[in-house]
Amino acid sequence: MADYNKLYQSRVISAEEAVRHIKSGDRIFLTGNCSVPQKVLGALVDYAPNLQDVEICQALSIGPADYVKPEMQGHLQVNTMFVSANVRQAVNQGRADFTPVLLSEFTLLFKNKLLPLDVALIHVSPPDEHGFCSLGIEVGLTKSPAESAKIIIAEVNQKMPRTLGDSFIHLSRLNYLIPVDYDLPELLMSEGGPDETVNRIAQHIAELIPDGATMQLGIGAIPDAVLNYLKDKKDLGIHTELFSDGVIELVEMGILTGARKSIHPGKMIAGFILGSSRLYEWVDDNPLIELHPTEYVNDPFVIAQNDKQVAVNSALEVDLTGQVCADSIGPKIFSGVGGQLDFIYGASRSKGGVPIIALPSTTTLRDGRMISRIVNMLNRGAGVVTSRNHIHYVVTEYGVADLYAKSIRRRAQQLINIAHPDFRHELTQQAKELHYL
Repeated sequence: MADYNKLYQSRVISAEEAVRHIKSGDRIFLTGNCSVPQKVLGALVDYAPNLQDVEICQALSIGPADYVKPEMQGHLQVNTMFVSANVRQAVNQGRADFTPVLLSEFTLLFKNKLLPLDVALIHVSPPDEHGFCSLGIEVGLTKSPAESAKIIIAEVNQKMPRTLGDSFIHLSRLNYLIPVDYDLPELLMSEGGPDETVNRIAQHIAELIPDGATMQLGIGAIPDAVLNYLKDKKDLGIHTELFSDGVIELVEMGILTGARKSIHPGKMIAGFILGSSRLYEWVDDNPLIELHPTEYVNDPFVIAQNDKQVAVNSALEVDLTGQVCADSIGPKIFSGVGGQLDFIYGASRSKGGVPIIALPSTTTLRDGRMISRIVNMLNRGAGVVTSRNHIHYVVTEYGVADLYAKSIRRRAQQLINIAHPDFRHELTQQAKELHYL
Protein backbone atom coordinates (compact mmCIF):
# COMPACT_ATOMS: atom_id res chain seq x y z
CA MET A 1 0.00 0.00 0.00
CA ALA A 2 1.26 3.45 -0.91
CA ASP A 3 2.60 5.63 1.89
CA TYR A 4 0.94 9.04 1.55
CA ASN A 5 2.79 10.64 4.43
CA LYS A 6 5.52 12.04 2.17
CA LEU A 7 2.92 13.57 -0.19
CA TYR A 8 1.05 14.99 2.78
CA GLN A 9 4.15 16.60 4.31
CA SER A 10 5.20 18.09 0.96
CA ARG A 11 1.95 20.07 0.80
CA VAL A 12 1.81 21.33 4.38
CA ILE A 13 2.00 25.10 4.57
CA SER A 14 1.00 27.81 7.01
CA ALA A 15 -2.33 29.61 6.56
CA GLU A 16 -0.43 32.86 6.03
CA GLU A 17 1.61 31.32 3.22
CA ALA A 18 -1.41 29.63 1.68
CA VAL A 19 -3.45 32.81 1.20
CA ARG A 20 -0.54 34.40 -0.70
CA HIS A 21 -1.51 32.09 -3.56
CA ILE A 22 -4.76 34.07 -3.88
CA LYS A 23 -4.47 36.85 -6.46
CA SER A 24 -6.41 40.06 -7.07
CA GLY A 25 -9.49 39.39 -9.19
CA ASP A 26 -9.75 35.73 -8.12
CA ARG A 27 -13.08 34.07 -7.39
CA ILE A 28 -12.97 31.95 -4.22
CA PHE A 29 -15.34 29.28 -2.97
CA LEU A 30 -15.71 29.20 0.82
CA THR A 31 -17.10 26.05 2.40
CA GLY A 32 -19.75 26.87 4.98
CA ASN A 33 -22.20 25.80 7.66
CA CYS A 34 -20.26 24.58 10.72
CA SER A 35 -17.30 23.69 8.48
CA VAL A 36 -15.94 27.20 7.82
CA PRO A 37 -12.10 26.92 7.74
CA GLN A 38 -11.39 29.43 10.49
CA LYS A 39 -7.61 29.66 10.40
CA VAL A 40 -7.22 30.18 6.66
CA LEU A 41 -10.17 32.58 6.56
CA GLY A 42 -8.59 34.63 9.33
CA ALA A 43 -5.32 34.72 7.39
CA LEU A 44 -7.19 35.86 4.27
CA VAL A 45 -8.77 38.75 6.19
CA ASP A 46 -5.32 39.80 7.43
CA TYR A 47 -3.89 39.58 3.91
CA ALA A 48 -6.87 41.31 2.23
CA PRO A 49 -5.33 44.83 2.15
CA ASN A 50 -2.86 43.39 -0.38
CA LEU A 51 -5.66 42.23 -2.68
CA GLN A 52 -8.21 43.90 -4.93
CA ASP A 53 -11.62 42.66 -6.09
CA VAL A 54 -11.49 39.12 -4.74
CA GLU A 55 -14.96 37.52 -4.84
CA ILE A 56 -15.92 35.03 -2.11
CA CYS A 57 -18.81 32.71 -3.09
CA GLN A 58 -20.61 30.89 -0.29
CA ALA A 59 -23.93 29.65 1.05
CA LEU A 60 -24.77 29.60 4.77
CA SER A 61 -21.81 30.18 7.10
CA ILE A 62 -21.64 29.90 10.88
CA GLY A 63 -19.40 32.07 13.04
CA PRO A 64 -17.77 35.51 12.84
CA ALA A 65 -17.70 37.18 9.44
CA ASP A 66 -14.83 39.67 9.54
CA TYR A 67 -14.51 39.20 5.80
CA VAL A 68 -17.68 41.30 5.22
CA LYS A 69 -16.70 44.21 7.46
CA PRO A 70 -16.88 47.64 5.79
CA GLU A 71 -13.08 47.92 5.65
CA MET A 72 -12.98 44.85 3.38
CA GLN A 73 -14.73 46.75 0.57
CA GLY A 74 -12.62 46.86 -2.56
CA HIS A 75 -10.55 43.94 -1.26
CA LEU A 76 -12.99 41.11 -0.53
CA GLN A 77 -16.51 41.03 -1.98
CA VAL A 78 -18.91 38.36 -0.70
CA ASN A 79 -21.38 36.82 -3.15
CA THR A 80 -23.67 34.63 -1.07
CA MET A 81 -26.37 32.26 -2.36
CA PHE A 82 -28.03 32.02 1.06
CA VAL A 83 -28.09 34.86 3.56
CA SER A 84 -26.99 33.74 7.00
CA ALA A 85 -27.22 36.04 10.03
CA ASN A 86 -23.54 36.96 9.92
CA VAL A 87 -23.75 38.49 6.41
CA ARG A 88 -27.38 39.71 6.43
CA GLN A 89 -26.59 43.31 7.29
CA ALA A 90 -23.84 43.51 4.66
CA VAL A 91 -26.23 42.19 1.98
CA ASN A 92 -29.00 44.62 2.88
CA GLN A 93 -26.56 47.54 3.00
CA GLY A 94 -25.23 46.65 -0.44
CA ARG A 95 -21.75 45.73 0.80
CA ALA A 96 -22.23 42.07 -0.16
CA ASP A 97 -24.03 40.47 -3.09
CA PHE A 98 -26.84 37.93 -3.03
CA THR A 99 -27.41 35.50 -5.90
CA PRO A 100 -30.78 33.67 -5.74
CA VAL A 101 -30.53 29.99 -6.69
CA LEU A 102 -32.18 26.70 -5.76
CA LEU A 103 -29.96 24.70 -3.44
CA SER A 104 -30.13 21.76 -5.88
CA GLU A 105 -28.48 24.01 -8.47
CA PHE A 106 -26.02 25.85 -6.20
CA THR A 107 -23.12 23.52 -6.89
CA LEU A 108 -23.85 23.46 -10.62
CA LEU A 109 -23.03 27.17 -10.91
CA PHE A 110 -19.42 26.22 -10.22
CA LYS A 111 -19.34 22.71 -11.67
CA ASN A 112 -20.70 23.95 -15.03
CA LYS A 113 -18.35 26.99 -15.02
CA LEU A 114 -21.11 29.59 -14.86
CA LEU A 115 -19.03 30.90 -11.95
CA PRO A 116 -15.55 29.48 -12.64
CA LEU A 117 -13.45 29.18 -9.50
CA ASP A 118 -9.81 30.03 -9.02
CA VAL A 119 -9.51 28.87 -5.42
CA ALA A 120 -11.55 26.72 -3.01
CA LEU A 121 -11.12 27.00 0.76
CA ILE A 122 -12.27 23.74 2.33
CA HIS A 123 -12.11 21.82 5.61
CA VAL A 124 -11.41 18.09 5.73
CA SER A 125 -10.58 15.16 7.98
CA PRO A 126 -7.06 13.68 8.07
CA PRO A 127 -6.37 11.32 5.16
CA ASP A 128 -6.98 7.60 5.57
CA GLU A 129 -4.49 4.90 4.60
CA HIS A 130 -5.58 5.26 0.96
CA GLY A 131 -4.96 9.01 0.90
CA PHE A 132 -8.61 10.07 0.99
CA CYS A 133 -9.81 12.93 3.18
CA SER A 134 -13.49 13.18 4.10
CA LEU A 135 -15.28 16.50 3.77
CA GLY A 136 -16.85 15.63 7.09
CA ILE A 137 -19.94 17.55 8.18
CA GLU A 138 -20.25 19.63 4.96
CA VAL A 139 -20.23 17.58 1.79
CA GLY A 140 -23.32 18.70 -0.13
CA LEU A 141 -22.36 22.25 -0.97
CA THR A 142 -18.60 21.74 -1.11
CA LYS A 143 -17.51 18.65 -3.02
CA SER A 144 -18.39 19.70 -6.57
CA PRO A 145 -17.26 23.34 -6.26
CA ALA A 146 -13.96 22.25 -4.70
CA GLU A 147 -13.30 19.76 -7.48
CA SER A 148 -13.93 22.48 -10.09
CA ALA A 149 -11.43 24.98 -8.61
CA LYS A 150 -7.92 25.48 -10.01
CA ILE A 151 -6.39 25.55 -6.51
CA ILE A 152 -7.67 23.85 -3.35
CA ILE A 153 -6.51 25.08 0.04
CA ALA A 154 -7.61 22.68 2.77
CA GLU A 155 -7.56 22.86 6.53
CA VAL A 156 -6.96 19.33 7.80
CA ASN A 157 -8.63 19.09 11.19
CA GLN A 158 -8.08 16.27 13.68
CA LYS A 159 -11.58 17.04 15.01
CA MET A 160 -13.36 16.72 11.66
CA PRO A 161 -15.39 13.48 11.58
CA ARG A 162 -14.88 11.03 8.76
CA THR A 163 -18.31 10.82 7.17
CA LEU A 164 -19.10 8.23 4.52
CA GLY A 165 -20.88 8.34 1.17
CA ASP A 166 -19.77 10.44 -1.81
CA SER A 167 -17.81 12.51 0.68
CA PHE A 168 -14.14 11.99 -0.13
CA ILE A 169 -11.46 13.96 -1.88
CA HIS A 170 -7.98 12.55 -2.51
CA LEU A 171 -4.87 14.10 -1.04
CA SER A 172 -3.41 14.47 -4.52
CA ARG A 173 -6.21 16.94 -5.39
CA LEU A 174 -5.33 19.25 -2.48
CA ASN A 175 -2.68 21.81 -3.37
CA TYR A 176 -2.00 23.30 0.07
CA LEU A 177 -2.67 21.76 3.48
CA ILE A 178 -2.99 23.61 6.79
CA PRO A 179 -3.02 21.17 9.75
CA VAL A 180 -5.35 22.36 12.54
CA ASP A 181 -6.82 20.87 15.70
CA TYR A 182 -9.79 22.92 16.94
CA ASP A 183 -13.37 22.09 17.91
CA LEU A 184 -15.97 22.56 15.20
CA PRO A 185 -18.67 25.19 15.86
CA GLU A 186 -21.91 23.85 17.28
CA LEU A 187 -25.38 24.93 16.21
CA LEU A 188 -28.41 23.81 18.20
CA MET A 189 -31.76 24.14 16.47
CA SER A 190 -33.56 25.44 19.57
CA GLU A 191 -31.73 26.79 22.60
CA GLY A 192 -33.42 25.62 25.81
CA GLY A 193 -35.86 23.37 23.96
CA PRO A 194 -38.95 24.22 21.89
CA ASP A 195 -41.63 26.56 23.26
CA GLU A 196 -45.35 25.78 23.51
CA THR A 197 -46.18 27.16 20.07
CA VAL A 198 -43.44 25.14 18.39
CA ASN A 199 -44.55 22.00 20.23
CA ARG A 200 -48.16 22.40 19.09
CA ILE A 201 -47.05 22.87 15.48
CA ALA A 202 -44.77 19.82 15.76
CA GLN A 203 -47.65 17.70 17.08
CA HIS A 204 -49.85 18.64 14.12
CA ILE A 205 -47.03 17.78 11.71
CA ALA A 206 -46.36 14.43 13.38
CA GLU A 207 -49.98 13.43 12.79
CA LEU A 208 -49.43 13.84 9.03
CA ILE A 209 -46.37 11.55 8.98
CA PRO A 210 -47.19 7.89 8.20
CA ASP A 211 -45.22 4.82 9.21
CA GLY A 212 -42.51 4.06 6.66
CA ALA A 213 -42.14 7.71 5.65
CA THR A 214 -38.85 9.18 4.46
CA MET A 215 -38.31 12.63 5.95
CA GLN A 216 -36.69 15.91 5.06
CA LEU A 217 -36.41 18.29 7.98
CA GLY A 218 -35.39 21.82 7.10
CA ILE A 219 -33.44 24.16 9.32
CA GLY A 220 -34.99 25.60 12.49
CA ALA A 221 -36.77 24.81 15.74
CA ILE A 222 -39.99 23.43 14.22
CA PRO A 223 -38.49 20.65 12.08
CA ASP A 224 -36.24 19.63 14.98
CA ALA A 225 -39.17 19.59 17.43
CA VAL A 226 -41.12 17.24 15.14
CA LEU A 227 -38.65 14.49 16.01
CA ASN A 228 -39.92 14.54 19.60
CA TYR A 229 -43.38 13.43 18.45
CA LEU A 230 -42.43 10.48 16.27
CA LYS A 231 -41.77 7.92 18.98
CA ASP A 232 -44.85 5.84 18.13
CA LYS A 233 -43.93 5.62 14.43
CA LYS A 234 -42.33 2.66 12.67
CA ASP A 235 -39.54 2.34 10.10
CA LEU A 236 -38.99 6.01 9.34
CA GLY A 237 -36.17 7.07 7.04
CA ILE A 238 -34.13 10.18 6.26
CA HIS A 239 -33.44 11.85 2.91
CA THR A 240 -32.72 15.48 3.71
CA GLU A 241 -30.36 18.33 2.95
CA LEU A 242 -29.37 18.45 6.66
CA PHE A 243 -30.07 16.83 10.00
CA SER A 244 -29.30 17.64 13.61
CA ASP A 245 -29.06 15.96 17.02
CA GLY A 246 -32.69 14.87 17.24
CA VAL A 247 -32.14 11.90 14.93
CA ILE A 248 -29.81 10.12 17.36
CA GLU A 249 -32.49 9.14 19.87
CA LEU A 250 -34.85 7.93 17.15
CA VAL A 251 -32.12 5.72 15.70
CA GLU A 252 -31.29 4.31 19.14
CA MET A 253 -35.02 3.62 19.74
CA GLY A 254 -35.28 1.67 16.48
CA ILE A 255 -37.71 4.16 14.92
CA LEU A 256 -35.36 5.58 12.29
CA THR A 257 -34.39 2.42 10.41
CA GLY A 258 -34.73 3.42 6.76
CA ALA A 259 -36.04 -0.09 6.17
CA ARG A 260 -38.87 1.01 3.87
CA LYS A 261 -36.97 3.60 1.87
CA SER A 262 -37.34 3.21 -1.88
CA ILE A 263 -33.78 4.36 -2.58
CA HIS A 264 -30.79 3.94 -0.27
CA PRO A 265 -32.72 1.63 2.08
CA GLY A 266 -31.15 1.43 5.53
CA LYS A 267 -29.14 4.63 5.00
CA MET A 268 -29.63 8.21 6.20
CA ILE A 269 -28.93 10.44 3.19
CA ALA A 270 -28.00 14.11 3.66
CA GLY A 271 -25.81 16.88 2.30
CA PHE A 272 -24.55 18.37 5.56
CA ILE A 273 -24.89 18.24 9.33
CA LEU A 274 -25.65 21.00 11.84
CA GLY A 275 -25.54 20.21 15.54
CA SER A 276 -23.48 19.51 18.61
CA SER A 277 -20.13 17.87 19.22
CA ARG A 278 -22.09 14.77 20.31
CA LEU A 279 -23.62 14.59 16.83
CA TYR A 280 -20.23 15.04 15.17
CA GLU A 281 -18.83 12.14 17.20
CA TRP A 282 -21.87 9.99 16.37
CA VAL A 283 -21.56 10.44 12.60
CA ASP A 284 -17.82 9.69 12.58
CA ASP A 285 -17.24 6.56 10.46
CA ASN A 286 -20.91 5.61 11.01
CA PRO A 287 -22.03 3.29 8.18
CA LEU A 288 -25.66 4.34 8.72
CA ILE A 289 -24.87 7.86 7.44
CA GLU A 290 -24.11 8.80 3.83
CA LEU A 291 -23.44 12.38 2.76
CA HIS A 292 -23.72 13.26 -0.93
CA PRO A 293 -23.42 16.36 -3.13
CA THR A 294 -26.45 18.63 -3.01
CA GLU A 295 -27.12 18.39 -6.73
CA TYR A 296 -28.04 14.76 -5.97
CA VAL A 297 -29.60 15.02 -2.50
CA ASN A 298 -31.82 17.99 -3.42
CA ASP A 299 -32.75 16.94 -6.95
CA PRO A 300 -36.58 16.84 -6.88
CA PHE A 301 -36.57 13.89 -9.26
CA VAL A 302 -34.33 11.92 -6.88
CA ILE A 303 -36.39 12.97 -3.86
CA ALA A 304 -39.59 11.87 -5.59
CA GLN A 305 -38.28 8.30 -5.91
CA ASN A 306 -38.81 7.85 -2.17
CA ASP A 307 -42.38 6.78 -1.45
CA LYS A 308 -44.04 8.73 1.38
CA GLN A 309 -41.45 11.49 1.24
CA VAL A 310 -42.25 14.08 3.89
CA ALA A 311 -40.89 17.63 3.53
CA VAL A 312 -41.08 20.05 6.49
CA ASN A 313 -40.04 23.63 5.79
CA SER A 314 -40.65 26.99 7.42
CA ALA A 315 -41.95 30.34 6.20
CA LEU A 316 -42.01 33.99 7.16
CA GLU A 317 -45.55 34.54 5.86
CA VAL A 318 -48.22 32.85 3.75
CA ASP A 319 -50.93 34.72 1.87
CA LEU A 320 -54.55 33.63 1.48
CA THR A 321 -53.92 32.14 -1.97
CA GLY A 322 -51.11 29.91 -0.65
CA GLN A 323 -48.07 31.89 -1.75
CA VAL A 324 -45.15 31.30 0.64
CA CYS A 325 -42.48 33.89 1.44
CA ALA A 326 -39.50 32.35 3.21
CA ASP A 327 -36.54 34.41 2.04
CA SER A 328 -37.31 38.09 2.65
CA ILE A 329 -39.12 40.56 4.89
CA GLY A 330 -40.62 42.77 2.23
CA PRO A 331 -37.70 43.68 -0.03
CA LYS A 332 -35.07 43.00 2.65
CA ILE A 333 -33.37 39.67 1.99
CA PHE A 334 -33.49 37.50 5.11
CA SER A 335 -32.21 34.08 4.00
CA GLY A 336 -32.70 32.38 0.62
CA VAL A 337 -34.72 29.74 -1.16
CA GLY A 338 -32.46 27.01 0.27
CA GLY A 339 -33.86 23.55 -0.37
CA GLN A 340 -37.49 24.41 0.31
CA LEU A 341 -38.81 24.23 -3.23
CA ASP A 342 -36.59 21.24 -4.09
CA PHE A 343 -38.19 19.19 -1.32
CA ILE A 344 -41.72 20.59 -1.51
CA TYR A 345 -41.84 19.68 -5.19
CA GLY A 346 -39.99 16.39 -4.72
CA ALA A 347 -42.37 15.34 -1.94
CA SER A 348 -45.39 16.37 -4.00
CA ARG A 349 -44.22 14.04 -6.80
CA SER A 350 -43.58 11.20 -4.35
CA LYS A 351 -46.14 8.40 -4.04
CA GLY A 352 -47.94 9.22 -0.79
CA GLY A 353 -45.73 12.28 -0.26
CA VAL A 354 -46.48 14.94 2.36
CA PRO A 355 -45.16 18.46 1.52
CA ILE A 356 -45.55 20.75 4.56
CA ILE A 357 -44.98 24.46 5.19
CA ALA A 358 -44.98 25.20 8.93
CA LEU A 359 -44.95 28.52 10.77
CA PRO A 360 -46.21 30.14 13.98
CA SER A 361 -49.42 32.09 13.33
CA THR A 362 -47.94 35.37 14.59
CA THR A 363 -44.70 37.21 15.19
CA THR A 364 -43.90 40.12 17.48
CA LEU A 365 -42.22 43.22 16.08
CA ARG A 366 -39.51 45.20 17.84
CA ASP A 367 -42.07 47.75 19.01
CA GLY A 368 -44.04 45.00 20.76
CA ARG A 369 -46.86 44.76 18.22
CA MET A 370 -48.07 41.29 17.32
CA ILE A 371 -48.83 40.71 13.64
CA SER A 372 -50.28 37.77 11.73
CA ARG A 373 -48.07 35.62 9.55
CA ILE A 374 -51.14 34.47 7.63
CA VAL A 375 -51.77 37.58 5.50
CA ASN A 376 -54.23 38.72 2.86
CA MET A 377 -51.33 39.64 0.56
CA LEU A 378 -47.59 39.21 0.92
CA ASN A 379 -45.68 42.30 1.96
CA ARG A 380 -44.64 44.57 -0.89
CA GLY A 381 -41.35 43.28 -2.25
CA ALA A 382 -41.64 39.88 -0.58
CA GLY A 383 -40.18 36.94 -2.47
CA VAL A 384 -42.27 33.90 -3.37
CA VAL A 385 -40.30 30.77 -2.54
CA THR A 386 -43.07 28.16 -2.78
CA SER A 387 -45.73 29.22 -5.26
CA ARG A 388 -49.46 28.71 -4.75
CA ASN A 389 -49.22 26.09 -7.50
CA HIS A 390 -46.82 23.98 -5.42
CA ILE A 391 -48.45 24.34 -2.00
CA HIS A 392 -50.03 21.40 -0.18
CA TYR A 393 -50.17 21.55 3.63
CA VAL A 394 -49.76 24.67 5.77
CA VAL A 395 -49.48 24.11 9.53
CA THR A 396 -49.65 26.57 12.43
CA GLU A 397 -50.24 25.96 16.14
CA TYR A 398 -53.98 26.15 15.35
CA GLY A 399 -54.11 23.25 12.93
CA VAL A 400 -53.56 22.07 9.37
CA ALA A 401 -54.78 23.60 6.11
CA ASP A 402 -54.77 21.23 3.14
CA LEU A 403 -54.70 23.55 0.14
CA TYR A 404 -53.91 21.22 -2.74
CA ALA A 405 -56.62 21.01 -5.40
CA LYS A 406 -58.58 23.68 -3.51
CA SER A 407 -60.05 26.87 -4.97
CA ILE A 408 -58.89 30.27 -3.75
CA ARG A 409 -62.16 30.54 -1.81
CA ARG A 410 -61.56 27.28 0.04
CA ARG A 411 -57.88 28.10 0.58
CA ALA A 412 -58.74 31.43 2.16
CA GLN A 413 -61.27 29.76 4.45
CA GLN A 414 -58.81 27.09 5.58
CA LEU A 415 -55.94 29.52 6.14
CA ILE A 416 -58.14 31.89 8.15
CA ASN A 417 -59.13 28.91 10.31
CA ILE A 418 -55.48 28.29 11.28
CA ALA A 419 -54.61 31.97 11.74
CA HIS A 420 -54.40 33.42 15.26
CA PRO A 421 -57.98 34.04 16.55
CA ASP A 422 -57.22 37.75 17.06
CA PHE A 423 -56.74 38.19 13.30
CA ARG A 424 -59.44 35.96 11.83
CA HIS A 425 -62.14 38.66 11.60
CA GLU A 426 -59.79 41.11 9.89
CA LEU A 427 -58.55 38.45 7.47
CA THR A 428 -62.14 37.51 6.66
CA GLN A 429 -63.00 41.13 5.84
CA GLN A 430 -59.86 41.47 3.70
CA ALA A 431 -60.69 38.23 1.88
CA LYS A 432 -64.17 39.57 1.07
CA GLU A 433 -62.68 42.83 -0.27
CA LEU A 434 -60.43 40.76 -2.53
CA HIS A 435 -63.45 38.67 -3.61
CA TYR A 436 -61.85 35.51 -2.27
CA LEU A 437 -64.90 34.95 -0.07
